[in-house]
Amino acid sequence: MMNVMEINGVKAVIVFDPEINMFRGEFVGLNGGADFYSTDIDGLRREGETSLKVFLDMCAEEGVSPYRKTSGRLNLRLSQELYDKAATMAKASGKSLNAWIVDVIRHTDDVLTH
Repeated sequence: MMNVMEINGVKAVIVFDPEINMFRGEFVGLNGGADFYSTDIDGLRREGETSLKVFLDMCAEEGVSPYRKTSGRLNLRLSQELYDKAATMAKASGKSLNAWIVDVIRHTDDVLTH
């Protein structure tokens, strides 16, 4: 997946910060912030492992779940034009708008991970 690194089963989004000339990783799906920095990929992985361990240890000490619980709901605001296009594409596919959007996201994920 582009700009995503998996460290010990947890995904992190990776970006390059030109102001500090370093890569920055930020874990997603956690109930708090756990980010890490390095100038190279190997260092980024090491720093990510350390950052994640510290975060998970802290959560264990405090007795809280490290993972954010989500409802699976998504409120999406679109322009009228874009909404009409999506609704038309969904109808043409024989799907509800919700089902069509889910399929588009799944397809995009498949394209990015292969």
